[in-house]
Amino acid sequence: MTTYDKELDGGKKLPLVEDFYTLQGEGYHTGKAAYFIRLGGCDVGCRWCDAKMTWNPRLYPPVPIDEVVARASSYPAQSIVITGGEPLLYPLGPLTEALHARGLQIFLETSGSHPLSGTFDWICLSPKRQQPPLDEAYSAAHELKVIVEQEEDFVWAEQNASRVGKSCRLYLQSEWSRYDSMIAGIVDYVKAHPEWNISLQTHKFMRIP
Repeated sequence: MTTYDKELDGGKKLPLVEDFYTLQGEGYHTGKAAYFIRLGGCDVGCRWCDAKMTWNPRLYPPVPIDEVVARASSYPAQSIVITGGEPLLYPLGPLTEALHARGLQIFLETSGSHPLSGTFDWICLSPKRQQPPLDEAYSAAHELKVIVEQEEDFVWAEQNASRVGKSCRLYLQSEWSRYDSMIAGIVDYVKAHPEWNISLQTHKFMRIP
C-alpha cells in the first residue's frame, strides 16, 4: 500500500476536483438535474479531453466523502453523477454506500479501464482505444457512449457495441472540437443504423457547467 493509498483511507477520502449542481448534458439522462462529483486522476489521456485539469490527482488533496455527501444531499435532485478523470482509479464503495443511504441514485461515467468498485444505478461506459475497457465493464454497462472524432471511430463503436448486453443503450457523440465536420456523418450513420442514438453535449450549447 502506497502513502497515497493510506491517505485515501480505503475510499473514505477521495481526490475531489469539484462538485456542483447542474443538468446532465450528455447521453441517456440528458436534461436531468444532477449533482456532479468530479474526481481527480486519469491514466487514459485522451488528447481531446475537456477535463485535462483532472489528470494529476496530486493537485487535489483527499477530501472526506462525508463532506461531499452532505453537500450532494442538500440539493433537490435525487441523481448523482460520479465522473472524472477516471473515477474507478479509487475504491468507490464507501462513497456509493453513503449516497445510497441518503436515497440518492448514482450514475457513473467511466472508460471501464479499471475494476469496478461501488454500487451504481446506471453505468455509462465511454471506451477509449488507447486503454480499452475490461471485460466486466461491458457486461455492467447500461449505456455505451462512443466519442466520434474520425470516420474510423464508427468501426470502433461497433466493436464495442458487440460486447455490451442487449439492453445497453447505444450512443454516438461527436468530439466537441470536431462537431461541425462530424455531425452530418453521425446523423447519416444513425439513420442507417437505428440501434444507435446521438448524444449531444447539450451543456456546452447551453453554456452551463
